[in-house]
Amino acid sequence: MLARIKPARARSSALVGALLAAAIGTAGAQSTPTITALSTDASLVTGGDVLLKIAFGSRVSRDNLQVSVAGRDVSNAFQPAAEPGAFVGLVTGLANGKNVVEASLRAGGARGSREITNYPITGPVISGPWQQPFICQTTDFELPDGSKLGPPLDANCSARTVVQHVYRSTSDPKTMKPLPKGRELPPDVASTTTSDGKTVHFIVRVETGTINRGIYQNAVLHDPTVDPEPSPVAPPRGWNRRLIAQHGVGCPSGWYIQGGRFGVNILDNPQLADGYALFINTLNHPTNSCNAFLAGETTMMGKERFIETFGVPFYTISTGASGGAYTSLQVADAFPGLIDGVSIRATFPDALSIALAGLDARLLMHYFTSTNPGGFTEGQQVAASGYSELKAFLDAANQAQRTDPVPDRADLEGYQSARWNPAVPQAKRYHPTDNPTGARPTIFDAARNVYGTDRSTGFALRPFDNVGVQYGLNALKAGAITAAQFLDLNERIGGVDQDSNYVARRTAGDTGAIKRTYQAGLMLGGSGGLASIPIFDNGTSNEAGGYHYGWFHFALRERLRQVNGDADNMVMWRSVSGSAADQMFAAWMDAYKSDSSTAAARAKVIRAKPRAGVDGCYDGATPPAFIAEALVFSRKPVSKCTALYPVYSNVRHEAAGPLAANVLKCQLKPVDAHDYPSSLSAADLMRLKHIFPTGVCDWTKPGVNQVPVTTWASFGPSPKNLIAAETRP
Repeated sequence: MLARIKPARARSSALVGALLAAAIGTAGAQSTPTITALSTDASLVTGGDVLLKIAFGSRVSRDNLQVSVAGRDVSNAFQPAAEPGAFVGLVTGLANGKNVVEASLRAGGARGSREITNYPITGPVISGPWQQPFICQTTDFELPDGSKLGPPLDANCSARTVVQHVYRSTSDPKTMKPLPKGRELPPDVASTTTSDGKTVHFIVRVETGTINRGIYQNAVLHDPTVDPEPSPVAPPRGWNRRLIAQHGVGCPSGWYIQGGRFGVNILDNPQLADGYALFINTLNHPTNSCNAFLAGETTMMGKERFIETFGVPFYTISTGASGGAYTSLQVADAFPGLIDGVSIRATFPDALSIALAGLDARLLMHYFTSTNPGGFTEGQQVAASGYSELKAFLDAANQAQRTDPVPDRADLEGYQSARWNPAVPQAKRYHPTDNPTGARPTIFDAARNVYGTDRSTGFALRPFDNVGVQYGLNALKAGAITAAQFLDLNERIGGVDQDSNYVARRTAGDTGAIKRTYQAGLMLGGSGGLASIPIFDNGTSNEAGGYHYGWFHFALRERLRQVNGDADNMVMWRSVSGSAADQMFAAWMDAYKSDSSTAAARAKVIRAKPRAGVDGCYDGATPPAFIAEALVFSRKPVSKCTALYPVYSNVRHEAAGPLAANVLKCQLKPVDAHDYPSSLSAADLMRLKHIFPTGVCDWTKPGVNQVPVTTWASFGPSPKNLIAAETRP
């Protein structure tokens, strides 16, 4: 009898085991759950919150899920995700430093864990020690309803978080009105139909607060009278799951302030009506903060905040003009995965390229106007400069003012040294004699954590270098200037010191600062995130002045070609293109991000280009017509587009430097007679060797310390990809 009972018991035990496995998921009980941070890198979390996904091997009941952090049960934060056996939840209350999140099933099985490193919402995370001084401006910041954000809550310029709703009126479509509180909607609320076909009231939720010591806003369609409060698992119905990182403009005066404005109004963006969400920060407005690496950290933190509030977007694009263009490019390249596509106007590769081109032009203009006045005709001066005319040359030279900390310098016409925001007290400002330890208003000192510092002066180290540069070489070869003029120019052009004073000797850039400039992406490389995302340069330029020159657009494209073999993931249009640009880029992004194949991201991007995604320009007709043709760097009418939009050059390119304008310090080679026209005599060559005793630039070689961008670099406190700050003795 007993012999017959034992098999029955065994079968009963097996049945119980099978039922238990079915209840909790056999694979789930046996496999280790994976924990993934969705809102940011798990090692770079900020503000004490992180959105996590926990995935098991098969279907799992939510009641069986057990999640804890530092021994605290946070299981109730998680909801089932679309993926079977996966859960998404916002974990809050993280301590600064390392936190361990653990996940398992209550019924038993393997346990998974993930280490989360959290940093304060005030930063820093990767940008290094805080810039000091730093002037708070929350008191003056205007909210959408016209009220003020209010005084800072602490020395870190923190402010309260405010959520307001505004709506578009049917009677005045250009104005956003504050939405009255309550459940009743005003009779003039407009409606809009989003890109995914949902018709909703045109009501925008605007959240304002502080992140990384800057003031942030995010904006998304949300009707509080019918929609629940947004969350990462219940995003607003009007959001089309597409996100825009928006940036401001400018650079001069962009230091030592929090900023009281964004430079652009995200409520004016027409893509809001299509359901796009936007986020921005005052530190992404270069007029407040001319430091693209800090802007990258701020973008990282701002996107994290958005995701933890509304959920993960289908894709994120970055947009901007001028300063917003180079910020978009530099952030996307240095921080791959943060930005999925870039659509820009009035393009520069980076702010540094403007300043360095300005330094070359300023030295050349100083030579023409002060060192050797009357020695060159106006036409010869323009030929040596590469610009279209003298005014454009002068405008370029005056951009060196963003490297000059000395106030009220008497220099070129229109030159404005030491540009300051009025919010910075006079007592904190640098003066070479009256306040030599004051804050220095330069593009270098604003990013001193990258460039490093000179211990003896406290000044930021500089990457500008003109050793071996043969100014006017192309003009000599073209016969525009004589050998005597060429030699005198290069013998007496000189350089600048750390205070941007003219000096007789050439300027040697700090080689350590040069390397870190490339590593941090302050000189745009193009081999990071930009190698495998759509880039749309909806180009505008002004060759006659204003320093938005066409050559910057072609320098960007050439940098991409150099490091990636081609620039097929970039489309360039010339002149204004209106809504056609947004439509083309949206189609490109949708096709690219919808490609679920196993192909490499760059291959997906290139094959996803729509029919309209080709280079070309708009003619001058009314309405303008698009001319599809390859765009070339030329001032001559070699094509329809160059006839309409000739592109001029710059000082260093006319010194035979690369179009990419990305060599900070050239490698040198001996003077070789074969490199010069026969008009140079033997005596001229001997003099040239005396002028360049260590040699002249060899532009066929990479620059000194020209290294690829170190993606997701850190200058502290995060130890991940840490690049040590440097102080010269």
